[in-house]
Amino acid sequence: MTNAPLMPMATAVWLVENTTLTFKQIADFCNLHEVEIQGIADGEVAKGIVGYNPVIAGQLTKEEIELSSQDQTRPLKINNYNLEISSSNEKIKKYVPLSKRQDKPDSALWLIRQHSILKDSQIARLVGITKNSVVTIRNKSYWNFNNLNAKDPVAIGLFTQKELQEALEKAERRIKREKKEKEKLKN
Repeated sequence: MTNAPLMPMATAVWLVENTTLTFKQIADFCNLHEVEIQGIADGEVAKGIVGYNPVIAGQLTKEEIELSSQDQTRPLKINNYNLEISSSNEKIKKYVPLSKRQDKPDSALWLIRQHSILKDSQIARLVGITKNSVVTIRNKSYWNFNNLNAKDPVAIGLFTQKELQEALEKAERRIKREKKEKEKLKN
């Protein structure tokens, strides 16, 4: 089933309607039974299913269809290609469900307690709350402070471990830089 097209039934509908391939070729390509392909051709199976073009989807090439149309014994070969997914440096704001929004102040409290080297602005950016909220949580003047329970934000899925690690590394670099500046001022 690993070499099946994305939507086998819809792909089969398109191939029946738009090519001269044999039922066996279409059935083998779509991992369906020949009788199902015959049913599609007769209009008894897959009623209302819109054909899915495997050429546009990149699963087949026109040349592949033409070669198999000319030789009825030649099976269709799915176009296996690896899609390269690039990660852009732009930060995309992700949607946080309502159920997790109430965990944001809890996560900020956890970060304040566990990673005291992080600046308030870093915590605010990671968790997705205002810097003002982080300051009030740190000062224990947050409106609901007594009901906060420190929760690991990575464990509950607010952000990734990688993002936390990057923020911690940035904070460590800042601390080293500030130390060097203090030493320069003393000399």
